Amino acid sequence: MGYVNQPNRPKQPSLSQLRAFAAVAEHLHFRDAAAAIGMSQPALSGAVSALEVALGVQLLERTTRKVLLSPAGERLAVRAGAVLEALADLMEEAEAVRAPFTGVLRLGVIPTVAPYLLPTVLTLVHDRYPELDLQVHEEQTSSLLDGLGAGRLDLLLLAVPLGVSGVTELPLFDEDFVLVMERGNRLGGRGDIPRDALQDLPLLLLDEGHCLRDQALDICREAGRTEGAPVTTTAAGLSTLVQLVAGGLGVTLLPRTAVKIETARNDALDTGYFTEPAPSRRIALAVRTGTARHAEFEEFAAALREALSALPVRVVAEG
Repeated sequence: MGYVNQPNRPKQPSLSQLRAFAAVAEHLHFRDAAAAIGMSQPALSGAVSALEVALGVQLLERTTRKVLLSPAGERLAVRAGAVLEALADLMEEAEAVRAPFTGVLRLGVIPTVAPYLLPTVLTLVHDRYPELDLQVHEEQTSSLLDGLGAGRLDLLLLAVPLGVSGVTELPLFDEDFVLVMERGNRLGGRGDIPRDALQDLPLLLLDEGHCLRDQALDICREAGRTEGAPVTTTAAGLSTLVQLVAGGLGVTLLPRTAVKIETARNDALDTGYFTEPAPSRRIALAVRTGTARHAEFEEFAAALREALSALPVRVVAEG
């Protein structure tokens, strides 16, 4: 017989019924199946019968000696197993969400930070948060903020202030800007360069869209640089920018964390430092305001401040 019951619409089976049926399908023995899932044999038998009624399908062929799956039972046993497996995955994922620093963390980083801070970030995650699946996305600020708002990214590492509603900033550190020039420049090696020296220097900047370009222009305006002063904007990244400087095309401003890496490649470069207070930028983590992981991200920020203290930066006090 193919059908036990033929109601107008099948009823929704319960999870306990599916577990009972899956156990019988695996063991083909009521006593062994009941023991496997910690259910009494009468309760197991009742659950399977109730499932057959709910679905309107005969799942088992019962004899005095053994239990067999009907053709319909063989097909539906696969489906029942998939449902139970998916439920287990759901519960595992929920457990990961409840446990901090587990599961996936999608971190967005701006290009003028990524090469210089990521080694520290990756070491921190590897050593302290081994269960965290860190996924890094290097993009410009506007793209990162779009990704954060859309839920594509969880956490951002970038320059602030952002002035964006719905985003909370967790400050990490301040770092000075350093003047990078061709070797032999009169300002090379100095530690007392006044800001107004930027008024007439041939300044090289990153292309439009980089926040570092905007920060450098702000510094120049504060120093009294006029709009008509020459600014070359042909570099898409700091490495290219520095090589243009080495070629004698002008000078540029680098964040302090980038200086060692970018200038070590070329002996034709020299650096100079500004009189205090030097022009600087602030780097922070940014999160969606009200995110369920806020406490986790606060703890991550505190750990990152500690790890970054070895770099040439001024760590911001927590909070």
